[in-house]
Formats: sequence, structure tokens, C-alpha cells
Amino acid sequence: MFFRTIDQVRRFFKVLAGFTLLALGAIMLFTPGPGWLVIFLGLTLLAAEFVWAKRLMDRMKQQGTRIKDTVLRLGKTDSAGSS
Repeated sequence: MFFRTIDQVRRFFKVLAGFTLLALGAIMLFTPGPGWLVIFLGLTLLAAEFVWAKRLMDRMKQQGTRIKDTVLRLGKTDSAGSS
């Protein structure tokens, strides 16, 4: 019984911290600060408890990889054309 209560308290604080980081990250998108990083950290905490957070985090990873590949591809094209 005691261990179950500890797990519930730990889960509550993990969820609370995750939503707090999401809110702070959203605020940082409009103010100075690492907004996307904080949002990603909040989703990381929430992904341990919620499927929707894991799906959103996976989608952010996919889009980040797609953008990185596009930028690297454009960089190679520009450097090859300017030589």
C-alpha cells in the first residue's frame, strides 16, 4: 500500500513537471529562451505516462530530421555550385 502511494506521488509530480515545462516552453516561443528545447523536455517527461505525448514527440523528431536533411542537402548543393 505504501509503495503504491509513493508511485502515485512520483507520477503526479512527473506529470506536473511535464505540463509546467510545456507551458514554459510555449511562453518562451514568444519571449527570449530555448522554447522548443523546453517543450521537448516536457514532452519527454509526459511520454512516459501518455501515448499522445509520445506520438507528438516522435513526430517532432521526424520533422526535425527532415528539416536537418533538407538543410544539409541545400548546403551541399550551394557549396558545389559556388566552386
